[in-house]
Amino acid sequence: MNFYAVRAIYKFEMARTWRTLMQSIASPVLSTSLYFIVFGSAIGSRMVAIDGVEYGAFIIPGLVMFTLLTQSISNASFGIYFPRFAGTIYELLSAPVSFVEILMGYVGAAATKSIIVGALILVTARFFVDYHIEHPIWMLSFLVLTSITFSLFGFIIGIWADGFEKLQLIPLMVVTPLAFLGGSFYSINMLPPLWQTITLFNPVVYLISGFRWSFYGVADVNVAVSLAMTALFLILCLLGVWWIFKTGYRLKT
Repeated sequence: MNFYAVRAIYKFEMARTWRTLMQSIASPVLSTSLYFIVFGSAIGSRMVAIDGVEYGAFIIPGLVMFTLLTQSISNASFGIYFPRFAGTIYELLSAPVSFVEILMGYVGAAATKSIIVGALILVTARFFVDYHIEHPIWMLSFLVLTSITFSLFGFIIGIWADGFEKLQLIPLMVVTPLAFLGGSFYSINMLPPLWQTITLFNPVVYLISGFRWSFYGVADVNVAVSLAMTALFLILCLLGVWWIFKTGYRLKT
């Protein structure tokens, strides 16, 4: 394993983050803070508690998870797509670096950026809403696992995309609706029975539910199921990048 190459790719991607600090870090934190101001402070103070948790605090895990999903996909997909678009991918492919090392560098950097954003959002939320974390180890576990999983997913999207439009297609048309309908702003137990059943087919429900349990000890689905679904998503993404590795699918185009 060429850890020097992994570190070089990782440091290059992180350096790009610090050069575009406003776009990479400040923008998602600011946009999420607006949700806290509107739904947490303004509207949340007029709404009843959900499962014994004040509404402003209840939506924090959902908003953090929503940002993690979108940022992980965006960071990883753009990170691998832009070298393909600019043609600099050939410099990387001609170096003594394996696909696994390329994957570790790009996915590691994308996951790190997402974790930083998630941590900053949690710190920012403290200024607007009072909340607590009952299971900090599990919270951190869900945070890291989700960041890595969806960074892998974003890497796959970056390989699949043949234009900037496709980079935004799945995040905007698939991930965002699933996140909003997955319990970010409400408990699925508030829905009619039929819609509760339908909502359980939304994979994001399990991520948000498990993450919320780590905060307040309440969940829409069993936490073991949430953890198992998170592990399943990770395995599926690993299988996807393994297929890319075996076939070399569109890596050079």
